[in-house]
Amino acid sequence: MDWSRYRAEMPITERWAFFDHAAVAPITARAQKAINEWAADMAQNGDVMEHRWVQRIEEVRGLAARLLDADPVDVAFIKNTSEGIGIVAEGFPWKPGDNILAAAEEYPANIYPWMNLASRGVEFRTVPSRDGRIWIDDIRSAIDSRTRVISLSFVEFASGFHNDLDAVGALCRERGIYFFVDAIQGLGVFPLSVKKTPIDFLSADGHKWMLGTEGAGIFYIRRDLVDMLHAVDIGWNSVIGARNFGKIDFRLKPNAGRWESGSLNVGGIAALGASLEMLLEIGIPAIAERVTELTDYLCQRAGRIGQEVYSSRRPEDKSGIVSLVAPRTDPIQLVRSLKKEGIVINQRAGRLRISPHFYNTHAEIDRLIDLFGRAQSR
Repeated sequence: MDWSRYRAEMPITERWAFFDHAAVAPITARAQKAINEWAADMAQNGDVMEHRWVQRIEEVRGLAARLLDADPVDVAFIKNTSEGIGIVAEGFPWKPGDNILAAAEEYPANIYPWMNLASRGVEFRTVPSRDGRIWIDDIRSAIDSRTRVISLSFVEFASGFHNDLDAVGALCRERGIYFFVDAIQGLGVFPLSVKKTPIDFLSADGHKWMLGTEGAGIFYIRRDLVDMLHAVDIGWNSVIGARNFGKIDFRLKPNAGRWESGSLNVGGIAALGASLEMLLEIGIPAIAERVTELTDYLCQRAGRIGQEVYSSRRPEDKSGIVSLVAPRTDPIQLVRSLKKEGIVINQRAGRLRISPHFYNTHAEIDRLIDLFGRAQSR
């Protein structure tokens, strides 16, 4: 793979060594072009060319479906990951005494919507990690007869632990539990097939590893579960005859589209589609291999200067996120000082968090490690 070709499509490389894709990632040059084309069309034509953008939205839906190995009608566009989680949390047919399981280290987006159900008698339970990973035996032990949903991240945001979605999904099927996946930290960098992996619901914004803008994400729901959820946030676009504005006919779309309640973030979706085209052109398996190779190199170099790799680096646990414990350094201050040197990383849970993408280079990692070493020697 000629990675330099695709690196040239990332304008951020002209100024920054960017290792923070687990936060808000830069968009691709293709995404920037797509936004500019949409903005120019709206400025010059208003809604005259609306049909063009309606068609483009459906093309991007197809791209998102390819990423998930799903049917396009099972994919809806949402404004962020939290919205997708809320669709399930608020729409699920809960009964008092039911409970949900999640990892204790989940990002707040995958905690607060479930905690908000306490007034309906639904308990939110967490499974703590051990040795920087979540063990399926601990999940199994936490399940009881009233567990209705397990909600886990594809990759945990602070530790970088890559959950075994196949194993957890199989456990859910075995126990009659529904499986929700917050996919934002893995989608776009690791392969995922909802046909192969038993996932019932999935949500992910496009602004991390998919290299899209904030405010344009995707939601997946298994087709046979559509009518099980009470549809929340219903609007004009939720019904079958959505474009027939003069006729009121309340028949909800029989698929994920019923949760696209109104006008969509067309510019954001167009940008997401442009980036997805590039990712799919490269191939997600190739991206996964490249990112794994880069993070392995990072961990090797970090270990040589005495930094502890907190993230599990077992082959099945690896992700694009590396969490480091750097001795004799203040993580917050180090993040700030690196930014002055043109290097962007982050910190979470009192540790350094580095999250490279396919276009990063070994030379950038070498420079990062050299600056780490200098900071530790002061």
